[in-house]
Parts: sequence; C-alpha cells; structure tokens
Amino acid sequence: MKYNEISHFSHPQHILKFEYTEAPFKCDGCKEVGIGSHYRCAYCDFDLHMHCAIPSLTISHPFYTKCSFQFLSRPPGDVPRYCNACEKDVTGFVYHCRSCGFDLHPCCAKLPMVLDDGEVKLYLYRKVSAPCHRCGRKGRSWSYRSGCKKYNLHVACVREMLVENWHELYFGRGKCTTSSSGNRRLETRIPSLKNTLQTPHRRSRGKVKKCCEMAGLALQFVISAVLGDPTALIAGVIGTLMSRG
Repeated sequence: MKYNEISHFSHPQHILKFEYTEAPFKCDGCKEVGIGSHYRCAYCDFDLHMHCAIPSLTISHPFYTKCSFQFLSRPPGDVPRYCNACEKDVTGFVYHCRSCGFDLHPCCAKLPMVLDDGEVKLYLYRKVSAPCHRCGRKGRSWSYRSGCKKYNLHVACVREMLVENWHELYFGRGKCTTSSSGNRRLETRIPSLKNTLQTPHRRSRGKVKKCCEMAGLALQFVISAVLGDPTALIAGVIGTLMSRG
C-alpha cells in the first residue's frame, strides 16, 4: 500500500486514495459536506473527510472537561441525535460521550480553537453574548469570534448556509475561471454571501468596505474549518463575493 492510500472499515472492498479537490463532496462517513483534502474511492464515488478517514478512538474536548468522547460509526440508540457544536442532525460517524450523552460530528470535534492567518485571529467559543453576524441572534451553537470582538459567527449558521447552497455547491452551477497567473479560481461554488451577514453600517464608505472585507475573511476561515479543511483553501474568494454584495 502506498503512503497516500489507506484501507477503511467502512469501505473494505477498495483502497482509498488521498485527494485534494476544490469541488465540494458529501462525506460517506459523517454524511456532512466537505471540501479540500480527503480520501476517496473513485470506483464507488466514496469520500471521507480526513477526520473521518483517520479518526481517534477516543478524544477529549476543552469545552467538556468531564467528558470522554468515543468514536462510533453510527449514532447510538434509536432516538434522533444532534451535534452539540453545530446543532445539526447526527446521521453517521460521531464522537459520543456515554456518560453525558453529548455528540460531536468528527469535523466539529476537531475544529481548531484558534484560526490564524497572521493577520486575523478567530477564537472558538462554546457561547458568546454578542449577536452572530449572520443570524443576528445571541447564544445558540459554538461560535468563532474575532480577536477584536467585532465579528461573531455561529458554527450552526455556517452549516445552514452550506446546506442552503448545497445544490449550487454540489452540481457546480457556478463557473471555474482561470486567472492571468494560470490559477483556477472558484466563483459561485462557494455559497453566496449576499445579504447573509447582519452587519449594521453606520460608517463612511471606506470603513464599510473594510468591514465587509474583514467579515468576509472571517467567514472564509470558518467555512474552511467546518468543511474539514482549515487551510487557506478559498483565499480571496469570500472577500471578493462580500465586496460585490
């Protein structure tokens, strides 16, 4: 077996190969959307997030210091369950705490506590008192908050936005253009951000533009993390879409 190949209990008939894609996919492990680095069987159109392909048997999380989460291939019991991070249904792979009953999607369980590109820092909180820039509400799910405390994004809201735009994402209604440098760039496969951020603008035009750029950059990082690949995968695209809105 090559270094970029693995065998997996959920797909024993074929070897899974490491791939990197700009097109979204649905993970056959946790059943959630993904993008970027993953393992795939091209014969069967079978995909797994990195976190689902190479899970930890047990994990702990700083938000739940008394819990020990065990990796399960399916939700326990017959009662519908939801992820305590993003509040979405759990229908596949999951990290479950037997003593407390908490559940986390694999990608949610591995969300970075800090997203940092050298200029913008976003910190993961279990709860924040400030309203979310997307829904305008407080509380709800885990949130990413900027170091300046001006930008807050619920993990749940980012997931909702991805689900709402799933058809456009998956079937690729958007076009993939090529820049002058030869790099391929996604246009509308990333969810449209027009009218999605509830940001009050009582500022000059220049400050409004800067505010949108910063909010768009923050959202870019959170989307990449929620999709299971917290890298600068879609750098520039989100900010561009924000400025057009």
